[in-house]
Amino acid sequence: MDAEALAAQFEEHRPRLVRVAYAILGSRAEAEDVVADTWLRLVAADDRDPVRDVLGWSTVAVSRAAIDVLRSARVRREAYVGPWLPEPDVQEPDPADRVTLADTVRYALLVVLEQLSPAERTAWVLHDLFGMPFDDVARAVGRSPAAVRQLASRARRHVADGTPRVEVDQDTHERVVTAFVAAAGGGDVAGLVSLLDPDVVLTSDGGGVVSAARRPVRGPDHVARFMVGIVRKVPDAALVPALVNGRPGLVGVVDGRRLVVVSVTVDDGLVTRVDIVLAPDKLGT
Repeated sequence: MDAEALAAQFEEHRPRLVRVAYAILGSRAEAEDVVADTWLRLVAADDRDPVRDVLGWSTVAVSRAAIDVLRSARVRREAYVGPWLPEPDVQEPDPADRVTLADTVRYALLVVLEQLSPAERTAWVLHDLFGMPFDDVARAVGRSPAAVRQLASRARRHVADGTPRVEVDQDTHERVVTAFVAAAGGGDVAGLVSLLDPDVVLTSDGGGVVSAARRPVRGPDHVARFMVGIVRKVPDAALVPALVNGRPGLVGVVDGRRLVVVSVTVDDGLVTRVDIVLAPDKLGT
């Protein structure tokens, strides 16, 4: 394949490849690096023997590279100060983009995937999330098709246990988040409690740089008081609506600078998870 055609095909598939790597890694920056490196490897491979299926070849290559990076990252994350949360993908709300947002990897899902082994995570992401046949998943993971079926099955049970039971529509999610912001900003603990699921969990990630809870906060009363306390600590911050991994969330801004990104997971009309990213290197611009 000539260089121009190869580059055009790769660029066409780049967004999907980045989503694959991001779903495996939980880091947008690392996903971009993996995809950029895959392009160089694709060029070298095509020079030796023309690559006929650019998407298939690149997806396997990206997945293999992402698994290697994830295994290395797991060692670093074990020494992380406090809970480690994935890097959020933050966008300005735009109703016109709702179809595109359907392809976005949900934040709550990324959090659950952190509990899986690299092989389980990759098998589930490739097969269940991106629809890759098990024979191709096996090439990416380096296991037999039967083995990756088992990996995906185990992962599927974890995902089902850890993600919302009901897919909440965007308008309902937005209404709950709007009420959540109003109650937190107004110091209304009782109002916040009424919006929270009995088993709600709040996790905050300061990366050892910014003050954050070292352990998850559990239960409506504790979570509500924690949220009100955070808002009171930064009275100059504006809580701005944003799309966090395609769902309504919040960004705390002071003088145009992000201080915090908040992902709010809603299930059956109540908030079940609040994930607060404070680590500066995860906040983007």
